[in-house]
Amino acid sequence: MIPAAFDYVAPTTVDSAVRALAEAGDEAKVIAGGQSLLPVLRMRLAAPTKLIDLGRIPEMRGVRDGGDHLVIGAMTTHYDVQRDPLVAEHAELIKLATDTVADPQVRHRGTFGGSLAHADPAGDLLAPALALDARFIVSGMDGRRTVSAADFFVDFFTTALHQAEILVEVHVPKHTGWTAHYEKFQRVAQAWSIVGVAATVRAEAGKIAEARIALTNMASVPIRATAVEDALIGKQATAENIKSAAEHAAEGTSPTTDGNADPAYRQHLARVLTSRALTAAAGV
Repeated sequence: MIPAAFDYVAPTTVDSAVRALAEAGDEAKVIAGGQSLLPVLRMRLAAPTKLIDLGRIPEMRGVRDGGDHLVIGAMTTHYDVQRDPLVAEHAELIKLATDTVADPQVRHRGTFGGSLAHADPAGDLLAPALALDARFIVSGMDGRRTVSAADFFVDFFTTALHQAEILVEVHVPKHTGWTAHYEKFQRVAQAWSIVGVAATVRAEAGKIAEARIALTNMASVPIRATAVEDALIGKQATAENIKSAAEHAAEGTSPTTDGNADPAYRQHLARVLTSRALTAAAGV
């Protein structure tokens, strides 16, 4: 199908993009890589009067060192995130999760910030951002503000972004020396996660000193598996301890029913995948 007619603008600065969005009002849409929006437009499930393309704003691309954190521009493609040495060194969990996003064609066009702002609970980057305590820098008519990952995701496909705000960049605290793994279960390759687990740990003398685990598609937003974290910290990194801790993975979750799974099956998957993710992350 052909999308409904719309006006198109491609600003070159964040400020001009925000102004265009504010002037257009609720009938405008922002497009980043377009991997989620374009299919919706073609099916006419959305018919914006104006499309604001962020692809020509240089400051929204790339990865840089921010001191105690990494700064990842919202328009940085998945392909570039995968191959960035700073991400590999300081935020391995982000790199590993990005490796599982869709297919190479999508990863060359899709963007880090676009995936996060889309807020699909089955998306693979939301849980890693939550696990690493990422901070979202958004820009609006009143300037810029910072939103924590815990507050950014509000509900299904809903974020804390206001109508005339744009996600500019994401600050990811450095987790240098931490080991990580992203484990997902899907029916076919390149599909969305039925359930996913983002896990990263820091070990000292064979014990788990710190652990961060977040779950994909176990609620309307990504959630931290804090009961698993608490059960692991201070314990020896053994297969038995990991399996025991992983039994807590489904606590506090509220998975939905769809054509892929019911809540009981998703909770079972959460326990199994958490055990696998932690085993791989800890190198057991």
